Amino acid sequence: SKFLSDKWMIKNGFLSDVREHKPWWWNIKVQKLNLSAPLILLPEVSCQKAIEILQEKGYDQAPVVAESGLILGMVTLSNTLTSVLAGNAQFSDPVTKVIYNQFSKISLEDNLGKLSCILENDHFAIVVHKQMQFNGNGSSFMKQMVFGVVTAMDLLTFVSRNDKK
Repeated sequence: SKFLSDKWMIKNGFLSDVREHKPWWWNIKVQKLNLSAPLILLPEVSCQKAIEILQEKGYDQAPVVAESGLILGMVTLSNTLTSVLAGNAQFSDPVTKVIYNQFSKISLEDNLGKLSCILENDHFAIVVHKQMQFNGNGSSFMKQMVFGVVTAMDLLTFVSRNDKK
């Protein structure tokens, strides 16, 4: 059961890792990865346009975020092409028809150890930052902003460039 899995508990923030021999990079914060600003797609972008944008910009995936800031999911180049070629979606359909809505989020303040646990099962994690916003009448709310998308390659690159051995 995932509820008895230490990795699942760590990934979901219910348990801190109790490993004795952690790698040197384990407690470094995600913000040290120096991620580039993500490419974000709005939900009304068509599958055709999403494919064109991702190919043109050299991305494999992008978060789909509503105008309100709500993260709807991730669109990937391979899933979009597979869905269209299999007839499950049309080029003219919005990307919301082909998004993954199961994704992991991590904050800039989380450590690379937690990120590593997430990346053992997921291809990517969405790096989010919570920001308090106020509207015209003075009431406030927390808005989640997408700060980046991080992959195992990003973590590997950081570790290999900064290896302390």
